[in-house]
Amino acid sequence: MRPVIGIISNSYEMNDQYPVFAAGTMNTEAVAHVCRCMPMIIPATPKYGTVEELMALCDGFILTGAQPNVHPSEYGHEETEAHGSFDRDRDALALPLVRACVEAGQPVMGICRGFQEVNVAMGGTLHPEIRELDGRNNHRMPPDGTLAEKFELRHDVEVSEDGPFHKIFGAKRVFTNTLHGQGICQPGPRVVIDGRADDGTPEAIYIKDAPGFTCSVQWHPEWNTANDPVSRPLFEAFGDAVRAFKSARTDR
Repeated sequence: MRPVIGIISNSYEMNDQYPVFAAGTMNTEAVAHVCRCMPMIIPATPKYGTVEELMALCDGFILTGAQPNVHPSEYGHEETEAHGSFDRDRDALALPLVRACVEAGQPVMGICRGFQEVNVAMGGTLHPEIRELDGRNNHRMPPDGTLAEKFELRHDVEVSEDGPFHKIFGAKRVFTNTLHGQGICQPGPRVVIDGRADDGTPEAIYIKDAPGFTCSVQWHPEWNTANDPVSRPLFEAFGDAVRAFKSARTDR
């Protein structure tokens, strides 16, 4: 059987009254066709099962993007209007899941909010609004346009020489799509900022001395993954890591 990748979902109200857990099909497409693994959408709450049960069920995890932000109390900051909306159930699931996966060497990849979750889980903090910082650009999704226009590539990210992202991409400078309002303020003690946008905004991280795959990105590689020269190798590397983890676990 193919390895299973758990995709952390988000909570929504469909038609403004029917609560659902959902994840974008671009995430499931990337997992199924580029990672070549089985996608499984995970409800964004700890109410239905433990982190240990999820880790036994899945071989790796993707922490997806989302409109709600990590609550600032999770990194010792006061809540302000600039922090936007929150999803406390997802906080309660995702943050301990990240820490447990890092410890166990179980592959985990954060995307956008997921990137921020990894930093917070590992002891880091966030800026509520990157565009308000001196010298920073507006990294938010444009409010108008088609989906393709909203997800189009917008800026370069430069990664470290011979770091994990350089090895994955085969290049030190890559062109990405930027769709986020928040960003890293202080990286956690083991969080390595391996890639930055031209304005200095952290865009690629990994966890120092982690035994498994921990590469996470602030942009959205799930968009057009199969055809994008940056997104495809990232998801392929993640899929390879998940297969290796599953194989090692099966051999025990």
